[in-house]
Amino acid sequence: MEKAIHSRMIFEILGRPAEHIKEALNTLVVRLGSEKGVNVLNKVYHDPKKIENADELYSAFSEVELEIESIDKFFLVIFGYFPSNVEVIAPREIKIRNEDLNSLANDLVARIHHYDAITKKLLTERNILASKLKEAGIEFGNGTPAQDKESQEKNSERKKKKN
Repeated sequence: MEKAIHSRMIFEILGRPAEHIKEALNTLVVRLGSEKGVNVLNKVYHDPKKIENADELYSAFSEVELEIESIDKFFLVIFGYFPSNVEVIAPREIKIRNEDLNSLANDLVARIHHYDAITKKLLTERNILASKLKEAGIEFGNGTPAQDKESQEKNSERKKKKN
């Protein structure tokens, strides 16, 4: 493929405090622009907004217009930076050789398998930790606010009984 890909991507960050969100978003865009084969043509930052019903949690986003040298680099940017939205502006059509498509598909499959392995490892470690906590008599929620609150209440009642 000879033509660069001209695209627009939106990157979002959620966290706290608001100043950290602005800094993290800027760092992400600067790092993206320093990638070999990626040229940032334009960027617009939007100020962090407080998330309703959340304790000091903020969200901010940036719209970034890019020129990316190849389709494989385009997909590596997507998998490496996880934009929340992608729009290809040009070229209107992309021709790709079988060898390039095979290479791209295998790179994507390798990344998916890598993320799957990380997820499985984290879930296994979480289950081991939950089992050890249960053996110690400590309730462990499944991560939902209602379950975690219930677990905290049970742990608090258990502590009161010990004292």
